[in-house]
Amino acid sequence: MLPRVDELAQVLVDRIRDNIEVYRADGVVPPDDLYTSCRTNLEFMIRHVAHEPWLDLDAPRQTGRRRAEQGVPLAMVQTAFRHSFACMWEMIVTEAARTDTVTDADLVGIAGEVWSYHDTFTTAMMNSFSETAALLMVQRDQERSALVEGVLQGGGTGDTKTILDAADLLALPYQGTFAVVVADAPGLARHALPNVEPVLRARDIGSAWRLTPDLHIGIVSMRSADGLAELVDALRALAVGPVGVSPSYTRLDQTPQALHLARNALAGAQAGVARVTVFDDAPLPMLVVGAPSTAATISKQILGELLDLPEADRELLLTTMATYFAVDGSASEAAERLYCHPNTVRYRLRRIEQLSGRSFDRRLDSAELYIALDAVRRLPECRISVP
Repeated sequence: MLPRVDELAQVLVDRIRDNIEVYRADGVVPPDDLYTSCRTNLEFMIRHVAHEPWLDLDAPRQTGRRRAEQGVPLAMVQTAFRHSFACMWEMIVTEAARTDTVTDADLVGIAGEVWSYHDTFTTAMMNSFSETAALLMVQRDQERSALVEGVLQGGGTGDTKTILDAADLLALPYQGTFAVVVADAPGLARHALPNVEPVLRARDIGSAWRLTPDLHIGIVSMRSADGLAELVDALRALAVGPVGVSPSYTRLDQTPQALHLARNALAGAQAGVARVTVFDDAPLPMLVVGAPSTAATISKQILGELLDLPEADRELLLTTMATYFAVDGSASEAAERLYCHPNTVRYRLRRIEQLSGRSFDRRLDSAELYIALDAVRRLPECRISVP
């Protein structure tokens, strides 16, 4: 059979192409590639059946590696190998019928060897395929992450063509309705929104994501201008921590600005709480975190003497003020939440007024106190922790 290996390899090629659709598709596995693979593997198998001392599994390994690179499903490659061995067995039986030197007992022994080789060949191919597929997945994830980062940063050069090329590779449109999502990672380089890309895809929402040591960041392409609500709904079901979402925008080259707003939305969210915050939903916290150094300076100017109190006194007054604002300025409701008498709340509020030089009865003063309190609660620059 070895002298006829070229002819037999073509028979095997025809068998595979007739039975497996993916091998007939143009551009997936080129005909000359399939022929070379069939001939190399067939020669290897014939030599083994002939008991030649030539144990080399490089041929099936190369086949597994190439098919993984070509994107052929592993199941289809396994099917091709089954056809290959079945076809080779038919060739052996046909060849044996032409000679009197091969008995039925010989064929039984050869059959056992052939299917033993099938297992050895297939295992070598599958291991090589899996190793290559894993490497390709890591490589593609790295490339995709770099493309996402390029869009988030404005393409590096700011060139529109750079963004267009990245959009094409990420399967995102250049114009449409977009939003940037930024989520706190629950641990070092861990996904904050597990399986977010396939979940959004199931809703016909396109997206591309990258992971940093502390953030999970995505660019989302929505179907329409009112798609933000659907996006937020999907994110709420996945969130394991705080998530910030930018307002919607219409061109991919506007992504860097949207990223800034999404980061501000995240910074304005309560740490450790699984909640989705859209930038438009919390304008005052966004104002505070958008200019943190200024907000910290202002808060210290407004609350100066209060912040200098001993920790227990300071926390008591800040907590009272936060509760008072949370109940829309009702001393009675604040007292219920704080488990004290309304007059106690009023006394603490008067003390805050004396220390700050501002009055809760004046709207402007009250607004300043609210902003100062929010800055103290959110910004590390203030170095105060309020419940």
